Amino acid sequence: MLSIIVAMQNEADELLSRAHVSEERTLYGKKIYAGNAFGKDFYLVLSGVGKTNAAASAMLAAAKLGADRLLNFGLAGGISARTDIAAVFRVSRAVQYDFDLSEVNGTQKGTLNEYPGPYFPLACANTVFPRATLATGDKLTSSLADIPLLNELGADVRDMEGAAIAHVAYFTGTPFSAYKAVSNKIGAESVTQYRQFTQRALAALGENMEKIFGELDG
Repeated sequence: MLSIIVAMQNEADELLSRAHVSEERTLYGKKIYAGNAFGKDFYLVLSGVGKTNAAASAMLAAAKLGADRLLNFGLAGGISARTDIAAVFRVSRAVQYDFDLSEVNGTQKGTLNEYPGPYFPLACANTVFPRATLATGDKLTSSLADIPLLNELGADVRDMEGAAIAHVAYFTGTPFSAYKAVSNKIGAESVTQYRQFTQRALAALGENMEKIFGELDG
């Protein structure tokens, strides 16, 4: 069964408003929807914001909901020059940029202790969307301090959940796809832009939902 991990209700609603929802319940404190959209049955887990919430929800989907494929979609901040507001990207790889064992292991920032490199690969074949590298960290901030690291990692967009789901997907051997709509650009106006452009980015996500579902068989 396709299991979808989404952080916020307004993101989830872009799918749920286009789906037939057959069930709502709560499991381990997480709201779960069952339904069908664009010919595909799904579970959607409303994870809450942040890496711990996302990883716990992905493991719940794998262990309790019988997930044979994971999907994450939602808002993200744009980093590279091509990430215009409301542009939608398919994630090709993801990294936890706030994970750092570089002084202990001599590894690149973002590299987990048990892995050789910082990136988790995602399913990303035959897409109509531009591909992107996703950087995930437990913060949404207007600070400029992370920009050099994010550029070093080749990140196009950043969020607070995607790479944590990718970690669980990698560990469990579950195919994982992720799509991100740009709600703000990194920098001093990041938080202001997030408030200003959230609805525009959500609308772009919803308008592309059928295309997103159409790619999940590839």
